[in-house]
Amino acid sequence: MEVAGRVADTFAERQRVLEETMLSPHAVRSYETLGREREEEACRVRTPFQRDRDRIVHSKPFRRLKGKTQVFIDPEGDHYRTRMTHALETTAISRVVARALRLNEDLVEAIGLGHDMGHTPFGHAGEQALDEALRERFGGGFRHNEQSHRIARRLNLTHEVCDGILTHTGPQEPATHEGWIVRIVDRIAYVNHDIDDALRYGLLTEDDLPAEEIALLGSTGAIRIDTLVHDLVETSERAGEIVQGDEVGEAMLSLRSFMFERVYLGPQVEPQHREAERVVRTIFGRLADDPKRLPPGERALEERITDYLAGMTDRFALAYAERLAAE
Repeated sequence: MEVAGRVADTFAERQRVLEETMLSPHAVRSYETLGREREEEACRVRTPFQRDRDRIVHSKPFRRLKGKTQVFIDPEGDHYRTRMTHALETTAISRVVARALRLNEDLVEAIGLGHDMGHTPFGHAGEQALDEALRERFGGGFRHNEQSHRIARRLNLTHEVCDGILTHTGPQEPATHEGWIVRIVDRIAYVNHDIDDALRYGLLTEDDLPAEEIALLGSTGAIRIDTLVHDLVETSERAGEIVQGDEVGEAMLSLRSFMFERVYLGPQVEPQHREAERVVRTIFGRLADDPKRLPPGERALEERITDYLAGMTDRFALAYAERLAAE
């Protein structure tokens, strides 16, 4: 039985007044959401976007992000980033930008926490291997933003959160300023924290980093993030849309290209990429040939395989492939 109370009775109206007073005209108002695919009774002490945030944090796909790596396969050591730490860092930075620009922090938070829920194990290498396997066997493909979007829809998240999750990467553009913040900050976060991990792992040295870009953006990850955030906030405020300054934006894209060439897809991590491809293809092939191994479900085989394999953590996938090899 629902307990009546002054807080619950007035929460939504007080939130509407607060947002109308405090937020920019560009911000999405929490109670003007386009809604959910399946109607449900509203929570009386949370906005729709706060409810989405909680639903994401309590979900299994989000919890499994702690076992999915960014760059390295199940690395030894406690300080390497995972998809979960990446989501938390992206969300924290995005909230700073949203607050400075008087946009909806709750919407930004939900998008940031949920944007990578559908990512595969083994980072970029795992995503590429699953994409190729699906194309060869079923004629489809895989993109982690699309898988994250499918999970968001199953969780019945609001339209604005689903849109931000889908468009955080890829050709489609976000429909909201809040979605644009996460799209840009996602890159700011992973480029800089992956540099830290690559330095720690010994894949890079400080002297390897592009001198011109580092001179402009800063010598440490913290300084670079500070530079990028200030540029994003000031440029966006002047432009009335979420954009980076030309010089700083080009420097960040150049640094991102450097990371793809030297770290994400570079020759030094090629052995790990081959291992990731072997594991993904081993599991994929066995599941496709023997669907009884999959959890029960009514969706198409292609989708069931995708859900199961993309949901695996690094360690689970490695152990599962080892068990298959021993049969």
